[in-house]
Amino acid sequence: MQQSAVPELAHTHTRPIHWVATATALAGVVALSSILQPRPATAAQPTPPHAGTTPATAPATTGVDFPLDCGPKVKPLVMKKASGDLDGDGRPETVAAVHCDAPMGTPPDGVYVLTQAAGSTHARVVATLVDPKDRTNITTLTVTDGAVLATLLGYSSADVPSCCPDLKDSVKWQWKDDMFIRTTPAGAHSV
Repeated sequence: MQQSAVPELAHTHTRPIHWVATATALAGVVALSSILQPRPATAAQPTPPHAGTTPATAPATTGVDFPLDCGPKVKPLVMKKASGDLDGDGRPETVAAVHCDAPMGTPPDGVYVLTQAAGSTHARVVATLVDPKDRTNITTLTVTDGAVLATLLGYSSADVPSCCPDLKDSVKWQWKDDMFIRTTPAGAHSV
């Protein structure tokens, strides 16, 4: 074996102080990395159609004159409601399932679309999606992607007792050509 002409270098032999220095440096890097975090990532968001204006709030159902004939002593009762922009104007509408607050029985629901003009303090009914005369009840009501989705319980004939609806229907309303068009969502079926 041939001897090197250069004496052994000092840093090729580890000593305890080298391990302490390495451990200290590594601990410092770990501690510093937990303190210095990158800023949260942000993605460029598309500008809404009415950028720069304050977002509109959905119309409230309180104080609305619903087209229900409940009689002199019974008031309309909002059972379900959902909000969203149904007509693409950048302002949300509210959809409400309402029936007369009868002390007994299962009164039929009406489903109404409410809107509120900018600067106005009261909402108004602009469309009736389900008329209470249809003898239906609403079990679900949502607004998704500009469409109203609902599950209706109804009756196959006038002979079916009001306690026991025998039809179930999933429906969808979407604003098109200045009116609400009713369709049946894909995968929906009646019972």
